[in-house]
Amino acid sequence: MQRMVIFTQLLICAIVDKVLSFECDISQEVCETSLNIEHQLTMMHPTEKAVYPKNGKLYKYDVTNTKDAAHITIDDVITADGWETARLVVVANGTLPGPPIIVYEGQTVIVHVTNHLKSEEVTIHWHGLPQEGSPYMDGVPFLSQCPISTGQTFIYKFIASHKGTYWYHSHVGSQRSKGLFGAFIIRERKPVEIEEHILTIQEWNHDYDSDMEDARMMFGGYDNREKFQVSRSLDGQYFSSLKAHSGLINGKGRFWDSHKNTHNEAPLEIFTVKQGNKYRFRIIGVGALYPWTISVDGHKITVVASDGFDVEPQIADSVIINAGERYDVIIDADQPIGNYWIRAKTLESNRNTSVEAILHYQGASDTEPLSIPRTCTDTDKCLVVNCFFIYYPQNDFTLCLPVDKLKHNTDNDQAPKVIQGKFTEYFLNFAFPGKSFTPGSVNGRRFISPTKIALANPKDMDYPCDNTECDEQTICNCTYSLNLKHGDTVQMVFLNMGSEKGWAHPIHMHGHTFYVLKMGYAQYDNRTGEMIGENKDIDCRGGVAKNESFCNDATWSNSSWVNGNIPDLELKKPVRKDTIIVPSGGYVVTRIVADNPGVWFMHCHIELHATDGMAIIINESHVNHPSPPQNFPRCHSFQEYDSTITQRPEDDDLFEINVLSIVSDVIICSIVLYSKSVSLLPGLFRRNTPVFCVTILKDHATRKSKVAKDNGRAKEFIKRKDYPDKSRCYECGEEGHLSYKCPKNLLGEREPPPKKERKRKKFEGE
Repeated sequence: MQRMVIFTQLLICAIVDKVLSFECDISQEVCETSLNIEHQLTMMHPTEKAVYPKNGKLYKYDVTNTKDAAHITIDDVITADGWETARLVVVANGTLPGPPIIVYEGQTVIVHVTNHLKSEEVTIHWHGLPQEGSPYMDGVPFLSQCPISTGQTFIYKFIASHKGTYWYHSHVGSQRSKGLFGAFIIRERKPVEIEEHILTIQEWNHDYDSDMEDARMMFGGYDNREKFQVSRSLDGQYFSSLKAHSGLINGKGRFWDSHKNTHNEAPLEIFTVKQGNKYRFRIIGVGALYPWTISVDGHKITVVASDGFDVEPQIADSVIINAGERYDVIIDADQPIGNYWIRAKTLESNRNTSVEAILHYQGASDTEPLSIPRTCTDTDKCLVVNCFFIYYPQNDFTLCLPVDKLKHNTDNDQAPKVIQGKFTEYFLNFAFPGKSFTPGSVNGRRFISPTKIALANPKDMDYPCDNTECDEQTICNCTYSLNLKHGDTVQMVFLNMGSEKGWAHPIHMHGHTFYVLKMGYAQYDNRTGEMIGENKDIDCRGGVAKNESFCNDATWSNSSWVNGNIPDLELKKPVRKDTIIVPSGGYVVTRIVADNPGVWFMHCHIELHATDGMAIIINESHVNHPSPPQNFPRCHSFQEYDSTITQRPEDDDLFEINVLSIVSDVIICSIVLYSKSVSLLPGLFRRNTPVFCVTILKDHATRKSKVAKDNGRAKEFIKRKDYPDKSRCYECGEEGHLSYKCPKNLLGEREPPPKKERKRKKFEGE
């Protein structure tokens, strides 16, 4: 009887569109909106207070006869999965998900974000947007900005660069899994050709999130005095001990009682279509952990885009979407008028976590669907796009199409070429290596966040990685970073290998959409689909057996593969992604061109893995980093200093110190000083060591500057006294001008020194 629940009220909500979106006018050049970040409670109405679900509707907590009682409008309630005990959520503009923001290519977007949380900071990251020319708007705390404190407003301003499906979400702690996210859509600047629907998918839990899961990692998860087992994926690997109670599509789902095999009749999301029309569904993986398989009963789907970039259309039965990914699919409403289930299920093999929504044809009855999923057979197999393994179990009769087999839909965007002297390659292992201590890490380096804005201080990290502590078979805690030279082609090989592999990791890169050239998978049993060994293309090294190696310093097993000479690369029409799943025991070959100056975060998009340290900074084109916007907030730790120092600068921009080396407990540095007072130097260091500095006093006068910045050439200047090469600038290294007229000289232009007059030798008679 429960499958025949009436959903008239749901249909009305779908028509009026519960989540009010912001859509910019196509003719406007500037689009301005706001997001107010606040706490809300699920299953609470502003005036009616607590509510409960029945027959797809909501009723006030004290109603006993629902047949005669008035139901409550769903628009004003965050229902989640209908669990009646309220959960505290963090949301934008009072809704879960937050309001979609829809703009057009080339428009300037301005978003006022105000923090109304009473005890939490916040930032907003614009997931998938490269932020070209606006790296300070990327929304990562202590990398691109200070976190927004209670009561503060931060104005994000950037260009909507490339059409596609993107999203916004908090980048602070576990706020994303608590509800702070929403769709961000960039359309082409032309009339919409087919109607669109936005579909967000996530797991849901009633009483804890990634913060609690992080604390529970030491003890495991328990429920009613029973320890529940870690969930496993179809390839026999692990997901997490985090137990999802349900799933949500656009913030709605149902809690199933597995013991009674019944659900709580909570409202579901409804997508209304008209027979004979086609619809673009923009699917966004907003969850914190699990990959989801999404299908529609009675309908094929056609994959047409991934992470904002079009692909050659691929017809399939379902698509897998991981945390952070987006897939655009076309659904043809070509079936008899009726109601059909949209089904989403995690890839857990030992648990059943699922959620449904309704595809409702105009003119159909107001009852829930009776449709069934397609039956896959040996002679009529199903096709799934974006598997992170090669085989489904044999009896599932299902084929996999990995994402690297999709093709970009244009020949005009080929992979960056390998250019001699302008090509670098990095192997980055995203895993949990270690023995008794196994944190999330990249190449064994557990990421520690900076305490000041790294984009403004990329060479002044609190916790730099020390190669003497971070080696092939050790774990260290530091701010791991890669330094990329402007214009280089950079090949990054993402790994998931070594002694503590086992979780497929969705890796997200800020600032870029990379080219996916190849995916290498583990070895599998083709009957069960389970992993039986790692990929052999990678040499994890480490001086130990492969199953014991941390894989912190990997390379190709075949040395001829270096310098981009890897066989079977897709170079002509590679798919472009900003988030990609790295299979357990395997690898992904990606490329970018380092042409977007900034400090970009790259991390696993499983929320718990990222907060545990599975992240790295890309410090790109340092000499070309833009200056912060005017009046940009600053933040840093308060460090102890010698209280006997009587004279200290009121502003730490009065000087710039660059430590060159530390030899025998002696600090060697260069300092650009804007004050004549040098007695404060020993107090600037917390070590009781001698300090020897080369002091440059501009024009021999006291100066105060807010733009003092190291150009990275201090060592070169100290070693040399004469600079005979006048063909290039010693400030930026470029040709065509001297340092006195350098446009990147942050101290401004200055007059060249007067030419020395050559004394002419006097001759007799003069």
